[in-house]
Amino acid sequence: MINHSSKTSLTGLKNKMKIKDKFILDACCGGRMFWFNKKHPNTIYIDNRTEEKGFCHQRPSFEVQPDIIMDFRKLKFPDKSFKLVVFDPPHIMRIGNTSWMAQKYGMLEKSWEKNLQKGFNECWRVLENHGILIFKWSESEISVKKVLSLFPIQPLFGHPTAKSGNTKWFCFMKIPETIQPTQKGNEN
Repeated sequence: MINHSSKTSLTGLKNKMKIKDKFILDACCGGRMFWFNKKHPNTIYIDNRTEEKGFCHQRPSFEVQPDIIMDFRKLKFPDKSFKLVVFDPPHIMRIGNTSWMAQKYGMLEKSWEKNLQKGFNECWRVLENHGILIFKWSESEISVKKVLSLFPIQPLFGHPTAKSGNTKWFCFMKIPETIQPTQKGNEN
């Protein structure tokens, strides 16, 4: 694991990780729960924290071990570095800091709107033209409509998951401005 909050240079980072082979970014990996291959060789997993197994008593085998400690609001990668970016930020606000859900998933801060905007904009910045951004959100406390209104573009499509349907997955594609629709919204 590389702590990018230290003075690690991007060149040093590239040498350590063979970054040229890394064209997928998980911008807030947490425990990599939805990954089939939790160590996918073409993926850089980042998070703003690291946690050893056993830190969450209700989930003793759960751990948070990013490749790089980095804040999704300030990505230290050049523009257009990735073909695929996964953005699954914390979505819980009204829960105690010591609860197992807060420990496992993290919590939104009071400035969550600004943080999500910054995070989305950073993910978009490091995404190549014609690249795909996958955004995951749970509507347990904040509606998808409110969250999507924070972003400068609309997703191409989305899908609910789980029995409750609270968790939503959205697919965005970075289409160069010269061929993007001019308006956000339904063109019918």
